[in-house]
Amino acid sequence: MKDQKILHLINKEKTRQREYVELIASENYVSADVLEAVGSILTNKYAEGYPNARYYGGCEFIDQIEQLAIDRLKKIFNAKFANVQSHSGSQANQGAYMALLNPGDKIMGMSLTSGGHLTHGFKVSSSGQFYQAQAYEVDPKTHELNYETILAQALKFKPKLIICGASAYSRIIDWGEFRKIADKVGAYLLADVAHIAGLIVADQHPNPLDFGVDVVTSTTHKTLRGPRGGIILTNNEELAKKIDKAVFPGIQGGPLEHVIAAKAIAFGEADTKEFNQYIENVCLNAGAFANEFINLGAKVITNGTDNHLFLVDVKTSYDITGQRAEDLLLRANIVVNKNTIPFDKLSPSIASGVRFGTPAMTTMGWNQDDFIKLTVIIDKIFKTNDNKFADLQKGQVKEIGKKYHE
Repeated sequence: MKDQKILHLINKEKTRQREYVELIASENYVSADVLEAVGSILTNKYAEGYPNARYYGGCEFIDQIEQLAIDRLKKIFNAKFANVQSHSGSQANQGAYMALLNPGDKIMGMSLTSGGHLTHGFKVSSSGQFYQAQAYEVDPKTHELNYETILAQALKFKPKLIICGASAYSRIIDWGEFRKIADKVGAYLLADVAHIAGLIVADQHPNPLDFGVDVVTSTTHKTLRGPRGGIILTNNEELAKKIDKAVFPGIQGGPLEHVIAAKAIAFGEADTKEFNQYIENVCLNAGAFANEFINLGAKVITNGTDNHLFLVDVKTSYDITGQRAEDLLLRANIVVNKNTIPFDKLSPSIASGVRFGTPAMTTMGWNQDDFIKLTVIIDKIFKTNDNKFADLQKGQVKEIGKKYHE
């Protein structure tokens, strides 16, 4: 690379990724093949439209690549129709909304503090500006979804679209119950599985398409372990046509075919026994991680996890904020993100909780014992709440992961 400034910064980021423990639930490490495709000459090609229906010439090989991505994605999700062009999960949601709704229509999605996403109707997002949005919460006592309460709210609000799925929810989502709720109010049902897509593919979480969910959206870079991007799935042919029109030309122009090639590679990698074992390990690691926090006296939201992530109420457990917890761990080469907890009284920029995830370090080979050892270190850092003490823990943190870099 001739641009030495950029090369220098890339190398510094490479070193950071190698030396830090990555516990952000939405991040992962992709394969060399995925990286190669993203950096390939496919970035040179404009390909507005879809396979065999482009607005530019010279797309014969691009068509084959994108069709391969579509076919592989349909296979791993057992879906009839798929769109692989969304640049992100947020744009996948935006495209799905545009296909299903008119401006001003009513939507219901999980609240941000309960574990939902900005694009599920939050006011600062276009989803909360273009549509009349109302949020549903988790149960105040269990912090889990209460489907009877959600039904009562839906019957009163009468949304045209109900959004299920989350960014910070650690339990199995009952798609069948959501389908019943949607049917009773005559609403479309959309499942945003950005976080649990890999779990669904590996049979570690039920597939929403098996329960009649109308549309499924997802990112491709979390538990699916692909490049950064989005996807949309459906089993309804009429909706599939509307989705394609909504994505292009509705909200996007030329697709990123180098990224789509990388998506195709990731979908192929997900269709293996090795990937299934990886996801099983992700869940086992998360369970051990959460349980050790509980053993040490910390308050874990929902008292455990069924998937790849969990939340710790650090305000109650350690009398520190999520922001303070994030800063402390960064000093010890541990990367997490502060996160609101259900009914949080603090703002998202400070938060009362921390979200922990296991996908990235499981990719690096970490096992349950590694996460248990790390939990003890994190617990001491939080209890001590001292910058110098946190700095001194770098050596122990590096020692845990050292065997995976030899």
